[in-house]
Amino acid sequence: MNPDIGAPAGTGPIPRAATPDDAAEIARLRSECILSEPLDATWLAICRDQIATRLGSGADARAYVVDAPAGGLASCALAFIHPVLPAPSYPRGLAARIHAVATEPAHRRQGLARAALAALLKHLEEDGVTLYELHASESAVPLYEQLGFRRDAALMRMTKVRSVPETAAS
Repeated sequence: MNPDIGAPAGTGPIPRAATPDDAAEIARLRSECILSEPLDATWLAICRDQIATRLGSGADARAYVVDAPAGGLASCALAFIHPVLPAPSYPRGLAARIHAVATEPAHRRQGLARAALAALLKHLEEDGVTLYELHASESAVPLYEQLGFRRDAALMRMTKVRSVPETAAS
């Protein structure tokens, strides 16, 4: 990974580490800019609460955000750290799934996603993460490749959708 790729110091967007207070905006950006169907208010609240908890001290989420000039967030990059069995390539046994990289349409093509993701990758590396994964849209592949990601033909995915008991959504 080469998270140092991005805008030269002092000339580009300045990402900051996200706090639990940013959870609602991160959930909103994910819903509006990434998901094929935006979440309803109930699911947005569930995601907001989970992100806030997971961004807490000692928890498993890391995120970097860029504030929008008019308030709210212009861009975010969110990852979840999880343990894996150690190996020479990941001696601390830490992996990260980049879960959401999103930018408001009005703020795209300004390097905001690159800046937020580069800051996030640097933070994850400092935490000892050496194994990273993400799912990329075709339009985002060049950004991820410039930051060191490579396609992996062996990666497979399965999603099993089950009905959620009402208590899980309340």
